[in-house]
Amino acid sequence: MSIRLFASRALLPTGWSRDVTVDVADDGTIATVTPDSRRDAAEDAGGPLVPAMPNLHSHAFQRGVAGRTGLAGADGEDSFWTWRRAMYMFLERLDPEGSEAIAAQAYVEMAKAGYGTVAEFHYVHHDATGRPYADRAEMSKRILAAARTAGMPLTLLPVYYAHGGFNAVPPLAAQRRFVMTTDEFAALLAALAPLARADGAALGVAPHSLRAVTPDELDRVITAAPPGAPVHMHVAEQTQEVEECVAWCGKRPVEWLLARESVDARWCLVHATHMLERETRALAASGAVAGLAPTTEADLGDGTFPGVVYAASGGRWGVGSDSNAIVDPFVELRQLEYSQRLFWRRRNLMQHAPHESLGTAMWQSAARAGAQACGRRTGAIEAGAHADLVVLDEDDPALAGHTDTLLDAAIFGPCRRPVRHTMLAGRWVVRDGRHRDEDAVLSAYRHAMARMGGGPA
Repeated sequence: MSIRLFASRALLPTGWSRDVTVDVADDGTIATVTPDSRRDAAEDAGGPLVPAMPNLHSHAFQRGVAGRTGLAGADGEDSFWTWRRAMYMFLERLDPEGSEAIAAQAYVEMAKAGYGTVAEFHYVHHDATGRPYADRAEMSKRILAAARTAGMPLTLLPVYYAHGGFNAVPPLAAQRRFVMTTDEFAALLAALAPLARADGAALGVAPHSLRAVTPDELDRVITAAPPGAPVHMHVAEQTQEVEECVAWCGKRPVEWLLARESVDARWCLVHATHMLERETRALAASGAVAGLAPTTEADLGDGTFPGVVYAASGGRWGVGSDSNAIVDPFVELRQLEYSQRLFWRRRNLMQHAPHESLGTAMWQSAARAGAQACGRRTGAIEAGAHADLVVLDEDDPALAGHTDTLLDAAIFGPCRRPVRHTMLAGRWVVRDGRHRDEDAVLSAYRHAMARMGGGPA
């Protein structure tokens, strides 16, 4: 059923426009966008309209870990690596039913927060003993089902993970749920391809990291990917990782990838936190996307992405919720900008056009690059794009009196719930802040967490 929307203000690729009519076709794409129009019989959008934000990096199951890793260690040396041990302990209790319930809850929260598609970096393939399920695609199918339940457009990124460190170090016992051969990985991709098509999901690949994949395996994984599919990879998140990479090959992780692989617009290098300036500029020139997760990177003490140099060099960057400790694209953008301010001791750094709204520029930059990383035409209110749209809540006092600075207020002001409605693939899934299935999804999530020993029913 086609929909005609009218918004008194809408953020188009050219900037904020007034009196915009958006025609949404039966297939969930935008047919036409007409600014300076009359409302006539169109449905009132209910507030200012912006493109929903693509979430370019999520580990959905980690939503079940959020808030459970705050106990300080005895030696006061908590880090990413100690957090990872706690996350692995949670994985010992995760089963297919729980995985689906947690993912559905995370995806509902994403829709309510203003995300419009999610790239799921999915690496839990086997049971808790490391044995494949009777259906090797069992856990991936659970992710597809969760996305259907939430109405969240999905880019599924099965992860190839084989080793516990550089030089093909054997995997840890805690990593046994991730490990497979390249032939098994190719078979998994082949099984998932028709399922993804049936759901309208995009399918890519995710060689986990240079510490988990050998060069030969990396080549095989990329070759196995569907033509033109997204390729996502963790890289340079931790200083220890960079040091171990240099010891292994004499090069830093981003430096090695750019020298050896054809890194281009298909690629999303997740985190890329620790780069020298020459790496930063080279990555910006490659056309790849830097996949940033500012709240997770802050939570884990990763470090600060060189955002000012990267953006000034024309680099493409987007944001994701990663560990899902915080599920909010507005907060991700604020954390990114504030991290740069703390480093440089200046303000309004993640845009470079004089007198341009920082919030508007950041939202549009992240939406465009996030769409590229997800391999899905979204992130803009334009003809041919998927109708993934967010209606801002003008009743929030923080947005009162704002016009072209609406996104500045939503990102940097005291706005706690900026999203009123969310349309995904041409269908309303969030109305007045409530997801259409949030009660049932939350009930299933509570039950799963209680069953796995993660909280009360």
